[in-house]
Amino acid sequence: MNILLIAIGSIALSVMAQFSLKAGMSSAVVRAALSNADYVQSGIAISTNKFVLLGFLLYGVGAVVWLAVLSSWEVSKAYPLVGLGFALSLSSASFSANKSASRAYAARC
Repeated sequence: MNILLIAIGSIALSVMAQFSLKAGMSSAVVRAALSNADYVQSGIAISTNKFVLLGFLLYGVGAVVWLAVLSSWEVSKAYPLVGLGFALSLSSASFSANKSASRAYAARC
């Protein structure tokens, strides 16, 4: 049971990372930099955005936590839980945008 909680924690970190990366890449500064053909400026804007950095940090911590899961469980038992992360991301995005996700949309994701 303890490993299950660790796995859910890792998945939650990944979901939070998705939202952080989305916030960073949707920021006005990053969008403006991406609209230019200057790849250096775009790279700087992305790599210095606090939400992008937080997203990568959350992914990194989640990956380290996931290693604890893999050290205790067989891959065939652990990886089906990764699907839970996709479901949580979809439902959280639908909830935060105050929209309902249709089955067809969910199937495409």
